[in-house]
Amino acid sequence: MIGRKPPREAEQESVELKSFDDFDLRLGDMMRGERATLGKSLLDVQRELRIKAAYIAAIENSDPSAFDTPGFIAGYVRSYARYLNMDPDVAFETFCDESGFAVAHGMSADASVVKKSRNETRPVRHGMDRDPFMSPNTPFVPVSEGFFSQIEPRAIGSTLVLLMLIAGIGYGGWSVLKEIQQVQFAPVDNTPVVLSDLDPLAMAAQSPANERTGAQATRVPRADALDRLYRPQALDVPVLVARDAPISTLDPRTVGSFRSPDVPSVAGTDIATVAALPTQTPGQSVPQVLEPSASALSVVAVRLSWVRIRSADGTVIYEKTMQPGDTWEAPLTEEPPTLRTGESGAIYFAMKGKFYGPVGQTGAVTSNLPLSIASLQETYLPVDVNSDVGLVRYAEARGLVAPASGD
Repeated sequence: MIGRKPPREAEQESVELKSFDDFDLRLGDMMRGERATLGKSLLDVQRELRIKAAYIAAIENSDPSAFDTPGFIAGYVRSYARYLNMDPDVAFETFCDESGFAVAHGMSADASVVKKSRNETRPVRHGMDRDPFMSPNTPFVPVSEGFFSQIEPRAIGSTLVLLMLIAGIGYGGWSVLKEIQQVQFAPVDNTPVVLSDLDPLAMAAQSPANERTGAQATRVPRADALDRLYRPQALDVPVLVARDAPISTLDPRTVGSFRSPDVPSVAGTDIATVAALPTQTPGQSVPQVLEPSASALSVVAVRLSWVRIRSADGTVIYEKTMQPGDTWEAPLTEEPPTLRTGESGAIYFAMKGKFYGPVGQTGAVTSNLPLSIASLQETYLPVDVNSDVGLVRYAEARGLVAPASGD
């Protein structure tokens, strides 16, 4: 009997739990986290710090071989750490520990510009086997969109409709223009006759009646032809015949509207005959050519008085302190002017050879009195000249009444 070995007990693997501090947190992870907290991309950092985005990515990846000048690495790392609100010295020390970079003095070959050959390949670190700017999948370079991805499918239909509309309008305009310029010839029943074949003397042949009788035809000229033939010739100097006698022989007392009804018309008679006619009497009627003027209205001052007269629109047309004997004649207007006086008892109105007034009591003020003949005749009555001493003196000065015997 083959003996069997007892089964080995399964080795129990003990899994030890790790805390957050047990993981290895690199400098690039912390910088990327701080940059993500600020909401900045590599292109944003390049624009603000004036450092290439490839250098920023090399700092986060701890790759000093990406820099052309190693002497600038310390300044770039410290500037980027200060931008992320990190301690620049601690960040640069961590960068040197992770990348193996060491600061060289100024005279060493390591501090000079690194000249790389074309065939030299960059060492691979942490899976970075390509240039970040040459690869389109870098997180900081936007991937260019294709040509067809920029075309909106719904815009294609609108474009086709617009092209069809333009084509339809163009075809319609071309059709109308072609229809307008097209010329059509319609056939006619009568064949055109050449005018040069017509004989202008064909109508001068013999009449049908004479042709039947065999008699010789006689042409009779038309009336308009005889008229042109026997029309009198125009004179070089026209002959004028006067219808009336010379102007010097005309007398307005014998011809025209001013001729007396009992005097016959003697147009064309000689001067001796006109002189023998009786002259026009003073009472003879004369044609009236003007409308009879209206009666005048005069404002008369028999004593010292202040007077202001305004027109219908309010304009002052007369303002004066009238002396005894002064007069003012009212103009003939459609709207009568108005009178204002400070001494109403000294103002009278002269109308149609009579005196009306006075305007008011002595020492009273009268305002807005219309100077119209009709209204004044209704308001005032004719006054006797002898009723006022000042009015008597005015009438005697104008010769309207005879002076008193005592004067």
